Amino acid sequence: MTCLLVVAKAPVPGLAKTRLAARLGADAAADIAAAALLDTLDAVAATDATARVVAMTGDLDAARRADDLRARLSDFTVVAQRGEDFADRLANAHLDAVAATGAGAVVQIGMDTPQVTPQLLTGAASGLDDHDAVLGLARDGGWWVLGVRDAAAADCLRGVPMSVADTGILTLQALRHNGLRVTLTEELADVDTLDDIDAVRRVCLPESRFHRATATVEV
Repeated sequence: MTCLLVVAKAPVPGLAKTRLAARLGADAAADIAAAALLDTLDAVAATDATARVVAMTGDLDAARRADDLRARLSDFTVVAQRGEDFADRLANAHLDAVAATGAGAVVQIGMDTPQVTPQLLTGAASGLDDHDAVLGLARDGGWWVLGVRDAAAADCLRGVPMSVADTGILTLQALRHNGLRVTLTEELADVDTLDDIDAVRRVCLPESRFHRATATVEV
């Protein structure tokens, strides 16, 4: 059984998407983060996975669209993130997702690629049929999806610098260094700055929350 795992941060104004907030304001940035997260959760919920987990951090009560998020999260197993830094939290989330659901393999994404589809997620999971890990690089140098047959394999993330220009390549090297057979899946753009919005918005459906939330944002 494969678990689909979303690692997410509550979209609280002032704490969510701070680089966007510097240009658009804290409330607008948090609204965009909430829209991206909700679209991501919709895509995960639309797959035929039997195990779906969200590893969450932050105060959901203070988040934008808190009621919508609580309603959507009712279809997921929710666990708290734990760890000293982001790399620790990612590795622990894989372990906690398996412990919570009894799954074997884990396919993990974040909340910065609202254009993700059930087909992309299913394709990433199918990469584990013949490989130990699947990695989807992001255009900014990071990665948007990591799948592992064994959740313990994500432990190698603890030694990878996160949110740097070569995080994706360093993650690939760490996986291979641990003897894992890795296949790469489709590269996606993710949303971190104002310059990212247009590239992502153009591949989102017009009725998506992200498209609506960014409709008036000029880039």
